[in-house]
Amino acid sequence: MVKKLILCVLMCMSLGVIASARDIKLSSPDGSLTLIAGVDGGQAWYEVKRGSEAVINRSQLGFVLSDGDLKGNFKMGKVTRTSLDELWSQPWGEDAVVHNHYNEMRVRLHERGGMKRYIDVVFRAFDDGVALRYEFPRQQGLQDFVIVDEVTQFALPSDAYAWSIPALTPYYEGIYTREPVSKKGNMSAPVALEVNDSLYMAVMEANLTDYSTMNLAHEGTTLKTDLVPWQNGDRVRVGDTRVSPWRVVIIGRKAADILLSRMALNLNDPCQIEDTSWLKPTKYVGIWWALQKQKWTWSQGDRHGATTEHTKRYIDFAARHGLGGVLVEGWNYGWDTDWTRHGDGFSFTRAYPDYDLEGLCQYAAERGVRIIAHNETGGAAQNYEDQLEDAYRLYERLGINTVKTGYVNSHFYNGELQHSQWGVRHFRKVIETAARHHLMIVNHEGAMPSGLQRTWPNLIATESMRGQEYNAFDRGGGNPPYHECILPFTRGLGGAMDFTPGIFEYRNDSVPGTRPQNTLAHQLAEYVVIYSPGHMAADLIENYEHQPAFKFIEDVPTNWERTVVPHASMGEYVTYARQERGTRNWYIGSVTDAHERDLTLSLDFLGDGAYHAIIYEDGPDADYRDNPYAMTIRRLDVDKTSVIRLHLAPGGGCAIQILANPE
Repeated sequence: MVKKLILCVLMCMSLGVIASARDIKLSSPDGSLTLIAGVDGGQAWYEVKRGSEAVINRSQLGFVLSDGDLKGNFKMGKVTRTSLDELWSQPWGEDAVVHNHYNEMRVRLHERGGMKRYIDVVFRAFDDGVALRYEFPRQQGLQDFVIVDEVTQFALPSDAYAWSIPALTPYYEGIYTREPVSKKGNMSAPVALEVNDSLYMAVMEANLTDYSTMNLAHEGTTLKTDLVPWQNGDRVRVGDTRVSPWRVVIIGRKAADILLSRMALNLNDPCQIEDTSWLKPTKYVGIWWALQKQKWTWSQGDRHGATTEHTKRYIDFAARHGLGGVLVEGWNYGWDTDWTRHGDGFSFTRAYPDYDLEGLCQYAAERGVRIIAHNETGGAAQNYEDQLEDAYRLYERLGINTVKTGYVNSHFYNGELQHSQWGVRHFRKVIETAARHHLMIVNHEGAMPSGLQRTWPNLIATESMRGQEYNAFDRGGGNPPYHECILPFTRGLGGAMDFTPGIFEYRNDSVPGTRPQNTLAHQLAEYVVIYSPGHMAADLIENYEHQPAFKFIEDVPTNWERTVVPHASMGEYVTYARQERGTRNWYIGSVTDAHERDLTLSLDFLGDGAYHAIIYEDGPDADYRDNPYAMTIRRLDVDKTSVIRLHLAPGGGCAIQILANPE
């Protein structure tokens, strides 16, 4: 799967370089970024420059352990350097092939006194940012140990504007807001930063493995890692896993540069699934939106949604429209009590009497469709782990190839926080167990994604954001119009988003006034802007019948050859253009906030030859506030010299299908 073009290992520095002699530097492959590291008065630090411009000012490194500090008393030991330039391919993704090109510097830090322990700090410089991680070699005085605090800093060069949600927001389902860093409280990562007109950044973590999730505290304009604790206050219990996640700073001259960075993927380990041919993400419909709108119930009764009758109707619809799956929530025992308090009552193998699990799997298979199983845990993660093997073995036998997991409870086993090291270990166990049973995972209320899909591509999507469901039940009216204009710069940096687009009916009888705060054309554009290899057509299936706009949902693929970003401004507007994998066809999505917008779209990314464009756009009088349905569909012939004028209504959007003419 991995094709390496160049692997150049350079042992450029002699052993035993001493920090007091001089600071050390690491440049990005193109020379635009320079990371400088050193030790001053025993305190290890690093800083980053772009040319002569400060990007990260001098920032501290190190830890506080349960048996004493591992900071402030360092001297520098050996420094080694390596470089890598490779191309690797993904079974699914925003790009078929990813370029991984970096220079690396490994620095050994020795304690000057005390137990004379040592750790390694590994720095990597890419053309679009820098990253660092810690390694903890086993040694006398550093066997299994407890991290009480990680002091890694990101000292910003100014009081940048930050887009973020508060730390410990339940399930990360907050609304991203923009304020100067100095005005923020503690934040969840990723955080997107507008520093100046030519400096945009994002701070995040990559390769979160057997460690606590990183939030960001701050003092003034200096950000600092703030790890989610175990119940007793431990942050990380270090045992067999002897490395931290990567601490990542993505750096760009334009906002679009942040969206095109693949650093998070490149900082994860290569794929651990030898045969990926069974990974077949698909678009799907589901017994879901009717539950969110309180038309049906998860629990048993007269309005039970997950019945054999309802499911067959959804299977038939999916088969007619070329959709590959049907998600069913509420099919299994456990929903009839207060399941957020009694999640240990869930069974993941025993279906309710009015739901014929085996018969429906067969009925679906005969029509080229698969059932997507839903496993809500109510946060009772240990109960789920106890049933994993039996449940996944059953699903594999029945031909189910995707499971949507849920964790509606901020605490797990014995009161541990969901995003603590305990929770991170649980989520990884689920993913790895699923891979053994050829199951893909769509994880709701999960850990913040950190590029893990490179290593375990059966993790096809994660929620970990405020999704479309809030447009059904939020008493505040739903997600704000700019919501989809900021998600790609924040949550989207870590991996595919299960946002559930495609709502066509804006009326809401259960919570009047709550609905998508955008237009129908905006809903279509989300299939391109919000990346997922397994998008849902989320509305009730009757709302799609006889609706011309549904043709775009039928046609839009979920796997891409190449991605470009013609327009981008954090929280205001964004345009994605993506080439369908294995074809010359392109799909474009453009969305705006509450302000109408006129954009000029050059099609210079197209290949040679003639194309035909089908444009789904806001109608002349469209407005998310009082006329969200207005949409026009027009067609025109185009080529790579063409320019399309886009008019986006307030809260509006545009979705374009560009088909290559046969040669």
